[in-house]
Amino acid sequence: MAVPKRRKSKSKVRMRRANVKIASPNLRPCPKCGAFVLSHKVCPECNTYKGRVIIEKKAPVVEA
Repeated sequence: MAVPKRRKSKSKVRMRRANVKIASPNLRPCPKCGAFVLSHKVCPECNTYKGRVIIEKKAPVVEA
């Protein structure tokens, strides 16, 4: 099995790791309410996807 002859310097390791980063999420505005939403997901504000209501909003329960 191949083994490195010399230790990698800090600069070489850091140059290699400079491209390993977390990408920002791909957000787009909701066409109905304008809130930013992840692509291909239901809008959390208006509960729509592709112009259709997916989740009906529940009325708040008032206890007497």
